[in-house]
Amino acid sequence: MAEQYADNKGRIVVEKLIQTIRENKEYLSEVDGAIGDGDHGVNMAKGFALAAERLTEEMGLSEGLKTLGRTLIMEIGGAMGPLYGSFFKALAGVCKNSAQIDAQVFGRMIEAGYTAVVELGQAKVGDKTLVDTLHPALEAYKEALSDGEGFKDALQRMTGAAEQGKESTRNLVAKVGRASRLGERSKGALDAGAASCFLILKSMADTIALYLLE
Repeated sequence: MAEQYADNKGRIVVEKLIQTIRENKEYLSEVDGAIGDGDHGVNMAKGFALAAERLTEEMGLSEGLKTLGRTLIMEIGGAMGPLYGSFFKALAGVCKNSAQIDAQVFGRMIEAGYTAVVELGQAKVGDKTLVDTLHPALEAYKEALSDGEGFKDALQRMTGAAEQGKESTRNLVAKVGRASRLGERSKGALDAGAASCFLILKSMADTIALYLLE
């Protein structure tokens, strides 16, 4: 049965996001260390942990995502804070006035998040960024719905495409961000943003399927 977005049970999506990023702090920093400063996991975990402190029992999904987004924008330096902060705030804006969680609303949430990231970061597919994870994930999700698949199956398709997108960054040359200074030397390593984006999408998909669609 679908859960009300206003219901505080929806906050579990945000809580699981925070848990996922904190548990993968070392992994994300290790990925980043190959072609970056090695602090992606540390910075992300810091921002998500601060957001956890600001969640309240009364918050539903929209308010939880908004709190997470605002915290990341304010507390994480560099490009990733504003990018992910804008992503989560866009998600929150879409579901703010939605009566229930369903496949169509979630699709609009991810599309809004994708638009926010692209508008702010000006990256495109092939630039070796989180867009290489987010774009195929969104397209696979929309294609699944067009094929008549249900919400859970569409979430699975999204997660699979997100993982493939993340892995595709190994063979790409970074064209934006700090790693772009390495040129061809950036090839052969995962992009840290693509890796964290996969973890975020997978966490949301798994949590929605497990806790909100029973």
